[in-house]
Amino acid sequence: MADENLSPDPPPARSGGVSAFLAKAVGVIVILVLAGLLALWGVQRYVSDRLTPDPTTIASASLAGLREQNRLSAFAARYVAVVTSKQSQLGFTTEKTLIMPGMVRYEVDMAKLTQADVAWDGTTKTLSVRLPAVEADGPQVDLNAVREYGSGGVLTTFTDAEKRLDAANRRAGQIELIRQAREPAMIKLARDATRRAVERSFAMPLRAAGIDATVAVRFADEPVANTERWDTSRSLQDVLGNAR
Repeated sequence: MADENLSPDPPPARSGGVSAFLAKAVGVIVILVLAGLLALWGVQRYVSDRLTPDPTTIASASLAGLREQNRLSAFAARYVAVVTSKQSQLGFTTEKTLIMPGMVRYEVDMAKLTQADVAWDGTTKTLSVRLPAVEADGPQVDLNAVREYGSGGVLTTFTDAEKRLDAANRRAGQIELIRQAREPAMIKLARDATRRAVERSFAMPLRAAGIDATVAVRFADEPVANTERWDTSRSLQDVLGNAR
């Protein structure tokens, strides 16, 4: 006869299996979360690289635009040459005075500008630009405003002295206009005007992109003080070359 106080054996415990399953599930979730965070970081980094403006790229585009202008003229001045020539022949003397106004334009050959002449310093946020020398173009003589005064006389009547005087005055007038145009004070004015124009050409696109940068422009033939630092940053040629 069976013992009524006996009870069936309890089923084996399954807690160990459940704990192992939960541990695996948590591990998988952690891995998925980490993978998602890593993917999100990669997307953010990609978007940031794509959307953050690159000053070297912007400067390179500005450089290309300036080079397309070929010759940049940001300053012009009007000068007046007053010259007198004399001719003596057969004991007679005659002279003529020429007043010759002329316009001189100061230009920079932007086709000579290369990426090696533009350097970006990310530490100081300074874009340095080295321009070719300013050149005085002309002069363009205002023929309608030319005036001549002469004493006349026998030589101008019976010889070609007047033609020689006119030719000599024209040559001397051209030389005098160029001399005035190349005075250091005028070259400085031309440099300053060109410097401002080029600084604006580079600074405006940078500011439009939200980059607060300083543009420093100098000329290849411009004296540099011993205390001035120059070309300590990397040129666009170096930066863009390494990016390829």
